[in-house]
Amino acid sequence: MKKIALSFVASSLLTLSYASEATTLQEAFTNGNFKGHIRLFYIDRHWQGSISKKNIDAFATGLDLHYETASFKGVSLGVGLYSDSDFGLNHSFSSGKLNTSILGDKGEGYAFVGEAYLKYQIGKTTFKVGRQKLNTPLAAADDARMIPSLFEAYVLTNTDLPDTTLVAAHVTKEAPGTFYNQYRIPTLPALALTAGYGAGYLNPTQTGVVGHFLDMGRYAIGQDTDGVTAAAIIYKGIQNLSLQVWDYYAHDILNALYIQADYKIALEGDIKPFIAAQYINEQEVGDELAGKVDSNYFAIKAGLVYGTLSAYAAYSTTDDSTNAALNGGIITPWGGMPAFTQGMVTRHQFFADTDAWKVAAAYKWSEYGVNLKTAFYYTSFDVGKNNSLATDSAAYAHSWTATEAGFDFIYYPEAVKNLQLRFRGNFPRKFLEKSDGNDLGWNEYRFIVNYTF
Repeated sequence: MKKIALSFVASSLLTLSYASEATTLQEAFTNGNFKGHIRLFYIDRHWQGSISKKNIDAFATGLDLHYETASFKGVSLGVGLYSDSDFGLNHSFSSGKLNTSILGDKGEGYAFVGEAYLKYQIGKTTFKVGRQKLNTPLAAADDARMIPSLFEAYVLTNTDLPDTTLVAAHVTKEAPGTFYNQYRIPTLPALALTAGYGAGYLNPTQTGVVGHFLDMGRYAIGQDTDGVTAAAIIYKGIQNLSLQVWDYYAHDILNALYIQADYKIALEGDIKPFIAAQYINEQEVGDELAGKVDSNYFAIKAGLVYGTLSAYAAYSTTDDSTNAALNGGIITPWGGMPAFTQGMVTRHQFFADTDAWKVAAAYKWSEYGVNLKTAFYYTSFDVGKNNSLATDSAAYAHSWTATEAGFDFIYYPEAVKNLQLRFRGNFPRKFLEKSDGNDLGWNEYRFIVNYTF
């Protein structure tokens, strides 16, 4: 029935085109804006290291359809339908061999209304309420697999002040994306909480989680709360400098302050250097449902752009506090992952007592007439003995060095407009290492086809 409904909506909306301000309600609906996205995804992971696990892979197809009415007296309505299916191609996999990170709770397909919102715009102020996609530093879609994380929220944005964007938001629920399945390890809640995902539904056999809207507190730590209230100032009034300050008040859990500055160094010639810095501070608030929270993270990044070549190096450090939750690690359960030093998969930079560094380079081959971008990176995480996993298990209460290398190739064929072919690989070593020396890593390849219309 869901497939029939999606097909009907798609065929109906394809006839619609975008129009500006409507003069009647009928015109607002008739002249709405329709767009869609198809994603084909194959992922293959072969484990490496002394901790024995079954190799996993999977195929899935995702479809999302979006429709927004034209504005009528400043008001517009929007809806987004999301679906994920393997079309039976994964049926031969045993439960231990299926990579569920691109599928539903138990590796099944699913469909749901991920966006349903009302938007009101007057002058330079926009108010958006309902189910929607967020992309903020500590609450975001984190679209790393098939279906992104989505939210129920009230968001107010204003640009009246010169070169300034003001944001005020209150977020009540989150529908975790498929990547959440990668972190549903009941014995290691710190791994989820520091990697962008909640610890309230870690049991991999639990249903009604991925693609379902859950209370922000219940999803994060297993207890209902009044959600997360956020405010931000983004300022670009100084030449070549961008500043942003965000404050997230997670009711009865923590207050998180996020600051980032990006500066482009103006030099004569073709070389264009840049530097950036970011800082996160977290402290407990209200009923302290996560216990005492005392976290600090700092990172710097420096790089350059030369023609179609870009490169950078980054360093980050996270403090430790053995009297606090996660021993002082950065708690980010709502999809936010802004760290300069994160790998494609390894996100240990938010572990307590951890220093990390990353080098990366990318090259666009457009000067050779090819719509291809290639990127390579290497990350290293010096995980201290007071790392966040030490709060979960004494087996991890020691220091080790985790690394991850990887690549990302993105190609746009000229013959097919709006088609993207993507080939990615990541190769973590000692992603986890126990005090007895047993470790876990892998070689992972992803082939992704994206088509937008």
